[in-house]
Amino acid sequence: MIKGKGYENIHLGNSFTDDALKQEKFHYMLCNPPFGVEWKKYEAFIRDEAEEKGDRGRFGAGLPRISDGAFLFLQHMISKMLPADEGGSRIGIVFNGSPLFTGDAGSGESEIRRWIIEQDMLETIIALPDQLFYNTGILTYVWIVTNRKSDVRKQKIQLIDGTSFFERMKKPLGEKRKLLTEQHIDDLTKIYGAFLPGEHCRIFDNDDFAYWKVTMERPLRLNFEVSEERIARLWEQKPFTNLATSRRRDEKAAAEEIKAGERLQQDILLQPAMDSTVLYKNREEFIAVLKEALKNAEITVKPNVQKAILAALAERDETADICLDKDGNPEPDTDLRDTEQIPVKQDIEEYIRREVLTYVPDAWEDVSKRKKGYEIPFTRYFYRYEEVGDAESTLRDIETLGKKIQEDIAALFEDRRD
Repeated sequence: MIKGKGYENIHLGNSFTDDALKQEKFHYMLCNPPFGVEWKKYEAFIRDEAEEKGDRGRFGAGLPRISDGAFLFLQHMISKMLPADEGGSRIGIVFNGSPLFTGDAGSGESEIRRWIIEQDMLETIIALPDQLFYNTGILTYVWIVTNRKSDVRKQKIQLIDGTSFFERMKKPLGEKRKLLTEQHIDDLTKIYGAFLPGEHCRIFDNDDFAYWKVTMERPLRLNFEVSEERIARLWEQKPFTNLATSRRRDEKAAAEEIKAGERLQQDILLQPAMDSTVLYKNREEFIAVLKEALKNAEITVKPNVQKAILAALAERDETADICLDKDGNPEPDTDLRDTEQIPVKQDIEEYIRREVLTYVPDAWEDVSKRKKGYEIPFTRYFYRYEEVGDAESTLRDIETLGKKIQEDIAALFEDRRD
């Protein structure tokens, strides 16, 4: 701009809400979006486009959480890619670690990753050293996204660990204490171009980053007892306490309704003809006894109040019979509900038999809640195990360090006396 050249594509404005290059497509695009910046101010416009245009717009794949709009920039750039038959495009964008894994299966972030990977656009991710930026010391990652992969790279993703490729600066600038030399850049470029697995490079299939999130249920088992302690829990049940309330505007009618509700509460609390010494381990059996007792006492309650009575008198019991729904199927216990993350390449049923049913044979999957997700746990693939010393040598090191500290303290006080 200072030289008066190359400024024709620079415009003042907001790329999301007022794209000055709406009709333009580009062969190459670079971007370093802000890290962890919220997009609340532009939420209405972006959500409207996502809902109205869907896949015809920029944000059809999904929207990231409000607190971090980094993925929005990548989606915007992808919308400006040339078709593959016109030469295609290549994008380089710098992210922090969040876009790699933030967001559960089905979330906006996971769906964006899913879209990029299933469209075979993610080519390479390069992890850079920390302390490269002036305002933050965090690790950053360069994503290379393209719609013109070479044949050997199709359905593949390359991860490059460049965290050790740096030179320390003689004088730090803010948080910036490291830099990439020309040699480092050249070395990383060669690793990228070689496309061979090695110490700093891993090659994966697209599906290696996909997983199924499955919901595992276990049956609800309850016992029931008409003890004083459990009867007192009725006051914690809203349908029961609401019996002694009224929405009537007429004060006299409201007072009568409240009084009638209080009488019903007392009748229920007495639990006529119910043996307080019996512990019921079958819900259907207990419901039958409860209904008979209420009928004999001429007490009529609505279904929500009966449900409240059952909730107050129940406790979880692994030895009790399984509670069944109206269709005779086991009713799930929400407190025992769990999820499993199963790699797409593994057989779900086999995984469940091996990893779940071995330990909890009565569990089952709620298939209606199955979701596909994508995440890229980058650091896991480059973890280096460091040998830990044996306990005796570690203890000796601690003792030696302790003696050294005591000697240093003694020397300090000796110097003060002198």
